[in-house]
Amino acid sequence: MESLYLLIPLSIAVLGVGVVIFFWAVNSGQYDDLDGEAERILFDDVEADALPLNDGHTRTDDHSEPGQPGEEEVRGGDD
Repeated sequence: MESLYLLIPLSIAVLGVGVVIFFWAVNSGQYDDLDGEAERILFDDVEADALPLNDGHTRTDDHSEPGQPGEEEVRGGDD
């Protein structure tokens, strides 16, 4: 029973600190754009993929060099 004399004021103090931190976060703009950062990680940067290279060719995700066999030729075609 005597522990309640300590635990009740301690829990009210923790609640008060949480409320102060919440209002600080709202006033400092932490909740202004909830979707922007969440969607930024999901979508690729399309403009960077289409940038031309120095020799005038467009960058692609194909890592094979010209004249090298592709995956189909290395595997032996369709099995």
